[in-house]
This record gives sequence, structure tokens and C-alpha cells, in this order.
Amino acid sequence: MILYSDAHIVVVDKPAGMPVHRSRLVNDGDVYLIDVVRELVDGPLHLIHRLDRATSGVLLIGRSSEIAATLGRQFMQRDVEKTYLAVCRGWPEETGEIDYALPGVREKSERKPALTRWQRLATTEVPIPINRYPQQRYALLEVSPETGRYRQIRRHFAHLRHPLIGDTSHGRTEHNRLFKQHFGVHRLLLHAWRLAFDHPLDGRRLAVEAALDSEFAGVLERFEWALPDIRAVAGMPIGT
Repeated sequence: MILYSDAHIVVVDKPAGMPVHRSRLVNDGDVYLIDVVRELVDGPLHLIHRLDRATSGVLLIGRSSEIAATLGRQFMQRDVEKTYLAVCRGWPEETGEIDYALPGVREKSERKPALTRWQRLATTEVPIPINRYPQQRYALLEVSPETGRYRQIRRHFAHLRHPLIGDTSHGRTEHNRLFKQHFGVHRLLLHAWRLAFDHPLDGRRLAVEAALDSEFAGVLERFEWALPDIRAVAGMPIGT
């Protein structure tokens, strides 16, 4: 679970389906990521950002309030590079961006600017009929959200009519069912793959990467999809 740790920060790989912390959106009795990390790491821990319960991948934690504030400013100033992997219905353009304001948790709350960029990495056609279509198209995407709104990636691709597979809130039930029945996929196919940021103490640029779990990796293997070459070693400065 721990991808990188030093006296100032901890970077962890959050499993899909695990809530990050207690909130009104999760149930009593759930296992929370922050509690699991506290069992592994001594001292105070301060969450810098969040991932949806259904999303897996890289999560950054500060080990003091001062460090948390420094890292928080990097997120606010958009100096943190966030790279996700996602599988969507259909074939979006090879590259593109979605500039579409989003509300908060409550749909009627004020909409705020939200920008997401993507690159299409691979595509496939599945010869399984749904409704009047004899074949279904799916794509693997590398996604870079420039802002961090609530469920931004999921809502943006739903807005484009390319919903993510496994998204039970904004996706398409028939495509989620297809992946469950034929491919054994029971999770949202959205993974926080890589996080690049400046170390809060010495300014070194770090890029930390989380491998796909077996369920997500199995989709890539089945469709013979390959990921781009790793551009940084986990926990090491880019370019070394």
C-alpha cells in the first residue's frame, strides 16, 4: 500500500472500493484508508487531496500541518501533475479536453470551472450485442484533470456521452453489466496512475506511480492494450 515515505510525506496506493476517511457519504463499519495508514505509519497524518471511494491509485499524505499546507498550495496553484487511467464506452477523439463547469456534491450547488484533458491510448470492439448494436466499442484513456472538482473525470466523460465503465452513478448499466458478466469486472475502471509534485522540503520533483490491480490489469491483458513507457521511477525525481 505504501509507495513512498519519508519524514515529511507518505504516498499510498488506495484500493478501489475503500473510502479515504469518514464522511456522511460512507457507511458505519467501513474500513477507512487513513485508519489503515495510521496502523503502518507513526505520527500525525494530514490528507492533502481525496479520491472517490470507487477510484484506486496514488494518494498523497503530509506528516505535519505545515507540510500539508505547502502541498495544498501546489494543488491550488495547479503545480501537481495528476494522471489517471480510465476505460470508457465508445471511442473519443485521440486527444481532447473538456471545459465544463461542475457543481459540488449537491447538484444544485454553484458550478465551478472544471477542465480535463485526455489522450486515447487504445481501442477495442467487443462482438456482444446491446440493444440494436451488434458490437460495442471501448477505449483506454490517459486522463489529466487540471482542476479537482467532485467526481470530475466521471462527470466530464458522462457529459461527453463516453461514460466510464463501472460507474454506477453516471455510467450506463448495460455496459457495466457486460463487463461484469463477460470480463469479471466489478469495479469502476478509473485509476489514479501517477502523481508528480515538488517535495515540500527540498523542491525535488517527485513522480510516484501506482500499478493497476489485478482486475483492471486483466482488462488490459484481455484486450491486448499496452501502457506507455514508465517515465519516472516511483519515488525518484523525474529525469533520473
